[in-house]
Amino acid sequence: MSRFLQVVDVSEAVATAIRISPAPVPEEVPAEEAPGRVLCADVAAREDIPGFDRSIVDGYAVKADDTAGAGEAAPALLRNTGRVSMGEPESPESVTHGTCIYVPTGGVLPEGADAVVMTEQTDTAGEMVLVKRPVAYGENVLMHDEDYRHGEVILPAGRRISPQDAGVLAASGHTTVTVAKQPVVGVISSGNELVSVGTVPKPGQVRDANAPMIAAYLREFGCIPRLYGIVRDEHDSFEKVLAQALRECDAVLLSGGSSKDDRDMTAGAIAGQGEVLVHGITLAPGKPTIIGRIGTTPVFGLPGHPASAYVVLLVIVRPLLARMLGETGRSLVTTKATLATNVPSQKGREEYIRVRLANGVAHPVFGKSGLLNTLVRSDGLVRIPAGCEGLEQGSTVEVILW
Repeated sequence: MSRFLQVVDVSEAVATAIRISPAPVPEEVPAEEAPGRVLCADVAAREDIPGFDRSIVDGYAVKADDTAGAGEAAPALLRNTGRVSMGEPESPESVTHGTCIYVPTGGVLPEGADAVVMTEQTDTAGEMVLVKRPVAYGENVLMHDEDYRHGEVILPAGRRISPQDAGVLAASGHTTVTVAKQPVVGVISSGNELVSVGTVPKPGQVRDANAPMIAAYLREFGCIPRLYGIVRDEHDSFEKVLAQALRECDAVLLSGGSSKDDRDMTAGAIAGQGEVLVHGITLAPGKPTIIGRIGTTPVFGLPGHPASAYVVLLVIVRPLLARMLGETGRSLVTTKATLATNVPSQKGREEYIRVRLANGVAHPVFGKSGLLNTLVRSDGLVRIPAGCEGLEQGSTVEVILW
């Protein structure tokens, strides 16, 4: 059943978006192309890592007991019987009581040794090594399974692969990984007042700022945006473009056409082919947002004003995209700040105020929803809960960073 202008709260809108989200589609990609993608399956260690006991310093492999009580005045005397070469599987010599073997950083710990003394804590006299500090068992040594054990999950499903993770994949010998296929998200702009970016607008016209902004957000999140250009407020042409987007995309975002104006067609087009689940959210800016579904494809109607559209992307659409990618555990980037001035708010709606940060102070950037400059003059958003009538000057707030 369609729900035209039956306003719901933000939590219900987010739950609806997540509920209608298509499941992630797994695909295998080369590990070197995986950073930025989201894992669809756990990645486990194929063997112990590093796989051998190794020194983490330049020094002398010893038996820790041989260094007990060593000091500057009374060093422990050990005989150097050899040297470990980098890349060699083992030393030809073993460490026995009263002996030591030189080992470089990353070198294999010789048989019989259980610790390494840093060269800075020794002196030498011919083949004798004077140890001036005692070491404990395992000191300066990375054990064969201390990084990862065979079979241990090293990267869990739902994790977005970072450059650091790429190093772990290489160290564990994974040449391919299973990740979520990047969702294709269609972006359709509607409105007779819109013209393309390269057009000089006449009076009453404005360039389409939303589509490039939305596409950039989708691309940064790991999706593939597909832009369908500007559609006039004409029923037939609008439905033709929407039908094409539904065939080609995993989700569709309609920019504009979600106000109460009789000429706006978004809700009618969605209802005609599918169902409108939400039309109106207790969100400011972004109240006239539409959430619908045509077949199995989520279709969102975003406000026409860029600032409003961006808030809806961040608050409502983002959870849908995360679900489509199977991403878990990724939170919005926030920081604490002190509010510079009082900020009033209407109780009963969740409001997002743009703020500029300076020396730990959040300065509200007030402006009408149609203004573009507030997006670039601000550093992020402060959320005012629906049950709150505003925030007081001097209060500590959490700033959601752009």
